[in-house]
Amino acid sequence: MKEIKPKLSVVVPIFNEDEVIGELHRRLGKVLDAVGYDFEVIFVDDGSTDSSFDLLKDLHIKDPRWKVLKFSRNFGHQVAITAGLDAASGDAVVIMDGDLQDPPEAIPELLQKWTEGFDVVHAVRQKRKDENPIRRIISFVFYRLINALAGIKLPLDAGDFRLISKRGRGVFGRLGERARYVRGLMSWVGLKQTSIQYVREGRAAGRGKYGLSKQLRLGIDGITSFSATPLKFASYLGFAISLACLAYAIYVVFTKLAYGYPTPGYASIVVAILFIGGVQLIAIGILGEYVGRLYEEVKQRPLYIVDTSLGVGDHNAEADRHADTDN
Repeated sequence: MKEIKPKLSVVVPIFNEDEVIGELHRRLGKVLDAVGYDFEVIFVDDGSTDSSFDLLKDLHIKDPRWKVLKFSRNFGHQVAITAGLDAASGDAVVIMDGDLQDPPEAIPELLQKWTEGFDVVHAVRQKRKDENPIRRIISFVFYRLINALAGIKLPLDAGDFRLISKRGRGVFGRLGERARYVRGLMSWVGLKQTSIQYVREGRAAGRGKYGLSKQLRLGIDGITSFSATPLKFASYLGFAISLACLAYAIYVVFTKLAYGYPTPGYASIVVAILFIGGVQLIAIGILGEYVGRLYEEVKQRPLYIVDTSLGVGDHNAEADRHADTDN
């Protein structure tokens, strides 16, 4: 009787990576052939404007195990990961970036932890090569901030490079929010989790597509997805400032009654007004962030639209995922 091998799915979001795809195919293919599992690679083309899709299409024609989902436009990195997970059919799924900063050579170590019974295996960045010091500081602060504010514990310095079991993927598939913060959701699902360490490489070619503004946006999504603490902070700050203003008002009245003249200080009054106004705008901004999230959720638009599917099946995986969620 022929032995049934486990099947491994690898999900790779792609956005304008035509300079890297050839090397990615070579290195990833070498690793997957060596592990001895049946496998599929699902590239999710997130609205690329270069020749990425043509290169991916050629890979699929040469080997149908290399599959492609092409979005109708750019829907974002986190949504591309979600689409790949929706389409994956493996017993385990590895998520990795397409720029080779996540080394395919770490996949066997992820698989080893999976065979030991773990449902989620995070790849923690032990060292980052060629990374902007400002981004490194932001990442360092963010992971510790979200762990302090949210009700989940993210592995410090873990990105999207990880393995998730078929069981974990099923749980993840029932999570329907629009503002996706995948690494937070992976921790939120619970189950049996562990981590490995790896050295994050520099880009194999081309320029980074995830700028500082996108990184900050992802950080805001992460915090607001898992914590209402910013709303509470705005309330506490408003209460503290109200007390300070009350104390100042009492002081002004006292000096008027005791000394018969108003407290001079046009500058201090202007500063106080500007400060309070600034705090109010910050509080409104925090509130607006949460209201905006509600606005996006109630529209119930699909997370993404698949324009072309090569080897994954002629259907919209997002519609299937919602059908599963509604049952």
